[in-house]
Amino acid sequence: MKPVRIIILAVAVGSAAMAGLLAMKLTRGRAPQIAAPVIEREPTINVLVASKSLPVGARLGGDSIHWMAWPKESVAEGMITEENRPAAVDDLSGAVVRLPIFNGEPVRPEKIADSSSRIMSSLLPAGKRAVATEITVATGAGGFILPNDRVDVIMVRKSDGNGIYLTETVLSNVRVLAIDQQVEVKEDGSKSVLGTTATLELTPEQSKVMTVAQQMAERISLALRSVADAQEADTGAADYLLSGDGQPSIQVIKSGSIVKTDGAIQNQR
Repeated sequence: MKPVRIIILAVAVGSAAMAGLLAMKLTRGRAPQIAAPVIEREPTINVLVASKSLPVGARLGGDSIHWMAWPKESVAEGMITEENRPAAVDDLSGAVVRLPIFNGEPVRPEKIADSSSRIMSSLLPAGKRAVATEITVATGAGGFILPNDRVDVIMVRKSDGNGIYLTETVLSNVRVLAIDQQVEVKEDGSKSVLGTTATLELTPEQSKVMTVAQQMAERISLALRSVADAQEADTGAADYLLSGDGQPSIQVIKSGSIVKTDGAIQNQR
């Protein structure tokens, strides 16, 4: 083969190799273009929520409530929104919490009371009354009764003339509004917090029964109920204490023995 042809063939082979290399580089540099999916965001609206858990009696403030974006379709009636009440954070400053509000929960008007209201009256639902009774560690379930707990009110009294002690449940499943706290300093210098007065949420009729029971009783005790019983009716009362009619079922305590009787108490020998 002539040298000229050999040179031409070598140039052709080299050019082809160079073209192949360039083509490979261009192919690698161009990544496939994939269109990003278009995500439609659900419209939101700012809703007033609690910045922390708020117990009954707490007051609202700038550190306890804030606006949070909320799906517009999930906004329920009664929620406070920036659209319908833009100055709510300032307007509700100092308002009293009537029912517990948890961290992140929307603030609803029915759970708070106006800041100009007195605290105790603002905690009372319509038609209810607040009645206080003295308690001790012994008569207050060892100090474990707290606001919003449910209790039974038990009265202990002497039967007329025969030295027999009678126990009667005069109120059932009533709500504790507040416990008056008093700090007691012990001999060793340590301090303990004891409730001395319990304020109960009662109906007007229950308030009368409680007032009569406080006059009749040798001792009034509060029995703490389970939260599982909270759905039971709380409007019952020992109405016979008001009128003198009716014969309640009671317990008779004599010489350390309990005898349950129905109707009038007969003299025990």
